[in-house]
Amino acid sequence: MWSALRKNWLIYTEAIAILFVIVAVTGIVIFLSPWLTHYIESDTFRAAIEDETAKGLHFQGGHYAPIRRTSSLTAKSERFQTSKGQSAFKSLDAQEISARFNPWGVFVRQWRFSDVHLRSGETEIQIYEANPEATVPKPWFAIFLPNRVFLKRIESERSNVTWRFRGEQAGFFETQLLITPHGPDFEYFARGGTLKMALIPDLYLRHTHLLITNTLLTIYDVDLAPDERSDGSIHGHGTAGVGKDKSVDFKANVDRIPIRLWLPATWNRCCAGSASGELHWAGDNPKLESSSGEGALRVSNGRIDNVPFLEKLAELAQKKSLEHLELNDCSLRFAWHYPKIDIKDVEIEENGKFRIEGAVSIDRRRLHGAIKLGLTRQYLDWLPHPEEVFSNQRSGYLWTTVHLSGTIDEPRQDLSPRIVELFKESPGAYLALLFRQFEAWLKKVFRGD
Repeated sequence: MWSALRKNWLIYTEAIAILFVIVAVTGIVIFLSPWLTHYIESDTFRAAIEDETAKGLHFQGGHYAPIRRTSSLTAKSERFQTSKGQSAFKSLDAQEISARFNPWGVFVRQWRFSDVHLRSGETEIQIYEANPEATVPKPWFAIFLPNRVFLKRIESERSNVTWRFRGEQAGFFETQLLITPHGPDFEYFARGGTLKMALIPDLYLRHTHLLITNTLLTIYDVDLAPDERSDGSIHGHGTAGVGKDKSVDFKANVDRIPIRLWLPATWNRCCAGSASGELHWAGDNPKLESSSGEGALRVSNGRIDNVPFLEKLAELAQKKSLEHLELNDCSLRFAWHYPKIDIKDVEIEENGKFRIEGAVSIDRRRLHGAIKLGLTRQYLDWLPHPEEVFSNQRSGYLWTTVHLSGTIDEPRQDLSPRIVELFKESPGAYLALLFRQFEAWLKKVFRGD
C-alpha cells in the first residue's frame, strides 16, 4: 500500500515538474517571438498600458508615445503625459522612459515592472477632496488579464515636483527622484536641486523622504541649505493633510543660515550674521492666513553697517566706532497667528557700546512695541544732561525706553524728539553741535569727499 502511494506521489511530482517546464518553455518562446514584439509595439497594447497607468496614478487617462521593445524584457517610450488628476497628482509629464518587465507578474494579474527609468519628468501635486472613483464595467474575460500596474522602482535623473502656493508655482526643481511602492501608495526620495517657494529665498535640497497617501503627506525628513557648498542647514519633518483633513504640522531646526537671505531688501544691505534655532508651524490648512506658530532664533557673528541713523549718530557723537556694530549677543523668540507676529525676549548687545531689550509686534506690517536702549556713558557725552533721557543705570549702561510705531518700511520712534528737547533747553550745547557738524562738513569739502 505504502509503495503504491509513494509511486503515485512520484508520478504527481513528475507531472507538476513537466508542467512547469512546459510553462517556462512556452513563456520563453512567447517572449522571444516576433509576434510579441509586434503586440507590445501595437496601439492595442499601448492603449491598455495607458489605461492601467492612468488608473494606478488616479488620472482619468493618459498618453504614451509609441512603445518600442528593446530586448526580451525591456521597452522604451519617449513620453507619457496626463493631467486632471483626481488625487494627490494633478499632472504628470515623463520623458525618455525605459522599463523592465517582469513576466511572472501576469500570474498574479499584474503588469509588473521591476525598474522604470526616466531621463526627466515634471509632476504637479495638489490638495484634493477624496471621492470614490467610478467603476468601469469590464468584459467577462478580464478576470484572466492583469488588472493593475505594479512599479517596483521608478528613478528620474532630473525632475520638477511642483505645487501652487499663494497663487504661484512652488516646488523642487532639477532634483534626482526615486519612487518606490508603499502598499497602494508611493514613497519619494529626492536629492539635489532647488526648492523655490514664495516668501522664502531659493534653497538647495540635500535630500528629502516623503510618503503621499490618499489622506496624508508625510515628510519624514527634509534637509535644505542656502547653497550646495554651505555648512548651514534647515532640517525639518511634519505632516500635511491632502484629503478631507487639510491640517498642517511642521517642525524645523535651523543651523547657521545667513540672515541676509531672509531680510527685506531695505534691511539686507546693512545686516549680516548666521541664525540658528527652531520653529513650529501649524494650521487648519496650508494657507498662510490660517497658520500659527512659534520659534526662537540666535544670531552669531552679527554685524550692522551702513545704517544712516548710525552714521548720523557717529557724526554727532564723534565716535566713528558707532558706524559699525559687532554683536556679542543677538537672540529673540517669536510667535505668530496670522496676521500678527509677536517678537519677544529681544536681547541685542555689543559689549561696551549698547544693549537692547524688549518686545515688538507687527500687525499687517504696522509696528508696535517698546524697547529698552542702554548706552555706555562715553557714547552719550555729546548730549547735554543725558541723564534726563537715559535716566536709569544698570549693568554699566544708561537706559531709556523707546516706543516704536509706523511700519516695517518706515519705522518711527519717540527717542529723537526727546533728544531735540534736550538741545532746546541747552542752547550752548546745540550751538557746539552745529559747529561740530560744520567742522565735519568743511573737512569733507576740502578732502574732496
